[in-house]
Amino acid sequence: MKRFVAALLALLMLAAAGCSADKEGQAPQDEQKPKTDSPSQGDSAPEEQSSGFAAAHDAFQTKLAREENDDDPIPAPPEGLFDLVKYSSKVGELSAYVSSDPGDGQKHPMIIWVVGGWGNGIDDFPWCYPEWDNDQTGSAFWQAGVLTMYPSFRGGVGNPGYYEALFGEVDDIVSAYEYAASLPYVDPERIYLGGHSTGGTRALLASEYTDKFRAVFCFGPVDEVKYHNNTQFTFDTGDDQEFKMRSPIHWLEDVKSPTFLIEGSDGNGDRVKNIQDSTDNENIHCFVLEGQDHFSPLAPITRLLAQKILADTGAETNLSLTQEELEQAMNSQPEIPLPAMSRYQNAELGVSFQYPYIWQMQDTSDGDFQLTMYSPYDGDNLWDLSTLYFSAYQESDPNYLESFVEFLEMDGYQIEKTEIGGLPAFKASGQEVNDNGSVFENQFLFVQNGESYMEFDYYIHEDFRSDMEPLVNAIFDSIQVN
Repeated sequence: MKRFVAALLALLMLAAAGCSADKEGQAPQDEQKPKTDSPSQGDSAPEEQSSGFAAAHDAFQTKLAREENDDDPIPAPPEGLFDLVKYSSKVGELSAYVSSDPGDGQKHPMIIWVVGGWGNGIDDFPWCYPEWDNDQTGSAFWQAGVLTMYPSFRGGVGNPGYYEALFGEVDDIVSAYEYAASLPYVDPERIYLGGHSTGGTRALLASEYTDKFRAVFCFGPVDEVKYHNNTQFTFDTGDDQEFKMRSPIHWLEDVKSPTFLIEGSDGNGDRVKNIQDSTDNENIHCFVLEGQDHFSPLAPITRLLAQKILADTGAETNLSLTQEELEQAMNSQPEIPLPAMSRYQNAELGVSFQYPYIWQMQDTSDGDFQLTMYSPYDGDNLWDLSTLYFSAYQESDPNYLESFVEFLEMDGYQIEKTEIGGLPAFKASGQEVNDNGSVFENQFLFVQNGESYMEFDYYIHEDFRSDMEPLVNAIFDSIQVN
């Protein structure tokens, strides 16, 4: 009986000590972090805390309320710039665009870029016009020389599986890493991950799942998946655990790679601040840019990050960001890069030249040979509002070229004589007004080969006059005549 009482007293003392330790481990109420409307890591079940996000994610079986997918076509990428490949995943082979091998025998850094929105496919967005105030293309990376991978995910573009709205897509990102690391021209120790909006949330979840990425950049993520567009949720929304497995706020302590969250105050800035207030994880760096929205940080800051990646060459990453650097980048002047180009070749005419890859080509011949090249999009920008006409015709009059030059000069055009492939040529710069009163800047290039003439006519609205020269020069300088 005495031994029983002694044992019971010992147990009571241990229990009291345990309660005392719990209280001492808490900060005083006025020193605790601000309460949020989203649960923190401490709200996870004990088995999830001990196993971490990767184990909890792998053990969880999502239940889809809707099985959705698509079989949208995948546009062919610009040859020599990107390859269209298949990468292995848990659900099968998935499509991706991957930077082509530079062919220099070196291993290069690569970033995997996850676009926003709920679609799981890829299309020609990487080489479409990158708007300065809404550049979701991620093209700043490959424009700067950083190899880039654009993965599609389960259920998209004919891929196996279905949309899982931030669950299985995390597995696909990890699979994309494995594919990138296997490429002989990619440095497996310098693979980065980035994404915007839904893509930023996917990137943050992937950073919580694996430490394989050298650094992760999340533009405009959310803390709780409920803040995304719930009409896109394909999972069972009656199960709280489905939300939890898709919400980064619960798994912040699992982030091991340097992970940078960047957003404008007028976008998901409050969500990023909530993440910042919910963790002491030194690997998570949160930046909210005052006066910016959900899209405006992309163009200037992806350009900054591209340079950071190129300079991050050590055995361990030294990549860092400061609020001052980001603010300085936001004040930088807009840049309009050259588009991805394609080459047109006509053996019969003995001519070839480059033009923007996204442009469509239409035979508009009416007697003489003529091609019209234009963008299929109607964006208010240089690429989408330009038109190029290429014509080839015969003229027996030996003074035709001189007469045409005189005509243009009388119409106010500036003339510059030049040569193309040793053949006489001239450039003409001027303006034309259409029937609606709109003024267009025109750049003409004429090439004479005996009685054969080739004419390149480039048109753009006068509002883009100051931006047109690099693109016009890239087209005209690429002309080769045999």
